[in-house]
This record gives sequence, structure tokens and C-alpha cells, in this order.
Amino acid sequence: MTSDTNNTLRPDLAIIADWIRPTSRVLDLGCGDGTLMAYLAREKNVSGYGIEIDDQYIAPCIRAGVNVIQMDLDKGLAEFDDNSFDYVVLSLTLQATRYPDKLLTEMLRVGTEGIVTFPNFGHWSARIQLALLGKMPVSRTLPNEWYDTPNIHLCTIKDFERLCRDLRFTILERHAVDHAHKTSLGLRLLPNLLGEIALYRFRRTSGGKGT
Repeated sequence: MTSDTNNTLRPDLAIIADWIRPTSRVLDLGCGDGTLMAYLAREKNVSGYGIEIDDQYIAPCIRAGVNVIQMDLDKGLAEFDDNSFDYVVLSLTLQATRYPDKLLTEMLRVGTEGIVTFPNFGHWSARIQLALLGKMPVSRTLPNEWYDTPNIHLCTIKDFERLCRDLRFTILERHAVDHAHKTSLGLRLLPNLLGEIALYRFRRTSGGKGT
């Protein structure tokens, strides 16, 4: 996440912020420099924690007044009790985790709702590079080569929705945005083809694996 220098949020983070109720408790996984949590605390009186593993972001979080915990998401969220938060956010980090299905389940163990964003591997540019060039895609949202990428579990919008069904999660809201984090009619009509980044809000379905 980039610094919030103008007291405004990147459009994708603004969508997330709109989904979160005032005075709620939030856990932001992979919080970066704390931009989202700082905004939510200032504008919506939200409380909670940011989780970050990268040393370079810890000091900026502290300067922004964010309660940050340095930990590895691949080790789970055992430090947190069931139903400790209203929302658990995972922004542009799911694809870099070792066990995404387990982390999603943990998110809905400790939180009532989950909010996830990820780069969509089903975007038309990725399909063309695979089909015509026979190479792993490189794009504005997936800028690394296959040998130096931190992303180990790339997925499409359809893949994510299938996983939600398998885990018995109910999808409450979905947005697809372009590289500039903006949406359009085309993105709403053909999200898996035109969307570069997907945003989801979801919760447990009664009797599902997340309960």
C-alpha cells in the first residue's frame, strides 16, 4: 500500500473502506505502511491491528499510529481468538501466501466478514501471453518474471468464486477494477476477462467450513 499523503485513498482501498462500518474492529493482513488502517481510524473511528512481515513497513505503521504486529501469515492466525474482529482484510496478498484456502478459513474464524483483493490471472492480457506467446504473463499488476515473483498461487475471478463455494462462503459484494484501480461498465459485465484486480467481501455460510 502506498502512503496516504492527500488524506484520500487509492480507489481500490476506498472501496474497501466503504464496506467497513464505523466503530468496527478490523484486522488488516499484509497492511504495508498502514495507509488503510490509519484512514479507517481517522475517518471511521475503527480500531484493530495491522499485520505485516516486511521490516521496512513497521516503522511507517508506528508513525501513522497503527497498532502493527510483525508476523508471518503462512503460520496462521492462532494468536487471535474466534470472532475477535468485524472485518479481516487481505489486500493484494492472497496470491503470495502458501496456503490461501487455510488463510481464508482463518480469516472467517477470527472475523465476521472477510475482504480480499487479488490480481486476476484471467485478464485478457494474461490469456493472450499464454495462448500466443507461450510464456507466463507479465503485466502492470503482475510485473515480475516467473523466476523472481513473490506470487505462488495466482488465480482467476472464477477460481476464487469456486473456492468460496467449496469453503461454503457467501459472497456479499464483488468489484473488478483496472490497473488504475477504477471500474467501468465493461468491467462490471465481463469481470473475469477485463478485470485486472478483483475485490470481494464475504462471510461464512451457515454450516460451512468457516464455522
